[in-house]
Amino acid sequence: MVADSSELVLDSVDREILRLLQKDGRMSNVQLAEQVNLSPPACLRRVQRLEASGVIAGYVMLVDPRRVGKKTSLFVEITLQSQSEEAVSAFEKAVIGCPGVMECYFMAGDVDYLLRVLVNDPEDYEFLYRRHLSRLPGVARIKSNLALRSVSRRTEVEL
Repeated sequence: MVADSSELVLDSVDREILRLLQKDGRMSNVQLAEQVNLSPPACLRRVQRLEASGVIAGYVMLVDPRRVGKKTSLFVEITLQSQSEEAVSAFEKAVIGCPGVMECYFMAGDVDYLLRVLVNDPEDYEFLYRRHLSRLPGVARIKSNLALRSVSRRTEVEL
């Protein structure tokens, strides 16, 4: 893979730092430095460079949705009436504020958008559908697919 001019060139130490931080974002700099065989100041400089360049986009903790009552996952396909720049822009602006929508992807293919939605139960999804999804601007068609269970879920990017 050839890096473009805005892409930071990563060496094996950078990749190991990223691999370790993806597994445990709360790891202390001293622990991280020990595991990658750097001094703490050198390790910190590398992490700061990765953050400043945007390779490290942020830090989060993961919540198990089932443990907080969000037991129903759905994948929702949205087709717009028009794919004009105005219609796409209006839809995208509105969907960002839509409750329960965890992810939204602009697609190539048969549908315009694919949403991953988390809700408490089917009744909660019906409320979301009636009050939010069906009212998004420019929507021509909504098709919902219920996920029975998660087989694989990753948060780590392969490096």
